[in-house]
Amino acid sequence: MILAAAASTNSVWADEKPFSIAIHGGAGTITKAKLTPQQQQAYRDKLTEAVNAGYKVLEKGGDSVVAIQAAINVMENSPLFNAGVGAVYTYDGAHEMDASIMDGKTMNAGAVSGVKHIKNPINLADAVMNQSPHVMLSGAGAEEFALTQGFTLVPANHFDTESRYKQLQDAKVKLRKAESELKAKSPDYQASLNGVPQIDYLDLDYKFGTVGAVALDKKGNLAAGTSTGGMTAKRFGRIGDSPVIGAGTYAENGVCAVSATGHGEYFIRYHVAGDICAKVKYQQKSIIQAADEVINQRLITAGGTGGVIAIDQRGNIATPFNTEGMYRATRKNGEPADVMIWRGR
Repeated sequence: MILAAAASTNSVWADEKPFSIAIHGGAGTITKAKLTPQQQQAYRDKLTEAVNAGYKVLEKGGDSVVAIQAAINVMENSPLFNAGVGAVYTYDGAHEMDASIMDGKTMNAGAVSGVKHIKNPINLADAVMNQSPHVMLSGAGAEEFALTQGFTLVPANHFDTESRYKQLQDAKVKLRKAESELKAKSPDYQASLNGVPQIDYLDLDYKFGTVGAVALDKKGNLAAGTSTGGMTAKRFGRIGDSPVIGAGTYAENGVCAVSATGHGEYFIRYHVAGDICAKVKYQQKSIIQAADEVINQRLITAGGTGGVIAIDQRGNIATPFNTEGMYRATRKNGEPADVMIWRGR
């Protein structure tokens, strides 16, 4: 009888172990005036679908790595987000996608950059993590590896959307205007290097947009993943923070998991995801305090804009951002999904 009672107690305790998930769909200048009520609802519905897809995996005792892929796949398959089918255009009218994933249990990680024919880049990043001795593969080589793993390449026009193409045209207009203004201010200004405009994208509202997820499963395993179409009108095979472990993605069991979105150059320079986890690990700061210090103090002081989703070993979640808004959703065990766009929800 005592053994039976003990077994029953342990079973209940196991079922009540904390698990939770957080997702983001990009940060930036997201004003209420720019979103109709119908558009707002469309984003909220898709974020709900994505966070619930990951939650269902966790609820059944599934692995955190599997859960974050389930959530990210929903967003990669939606034209609402800058990842997968909703990926933005490069300056030359193509699509170059990046993704990364990290398993906090093993500290293994996988990433891909500059892929053009992969429907769900996060899945290929997972294959790199689990089926290769490498961490990051790029371009044609990554797609060659994808074929060895049974992936089907999709045509480049799979990622074409009218709204993203319009963003490209708008961005080019702004770039040309910025170049003209610089020429007017300085007659000796060299507006190009081999015919390529040297314009800083900092003031352009086209540098944001990424999807990501972090999760804690019932076994205490943390995981993080990030997927993006990059920056509108980017050139030269530019790569941001999303596929860079420690910058856009990081996870370590017993510490935290982080996925970032924003102006990637700053997230790389300031090692944002890794820095947050370092504050938790070595300074014993809460996930909320650590994430806030990096995003709303260190990063913004340097001129970097964006946000993160972060989760700790107990399932506590932080979603700080220093932009006008960030598409995000969270769900903890036994609770309904919480979907947010602005600070006031």
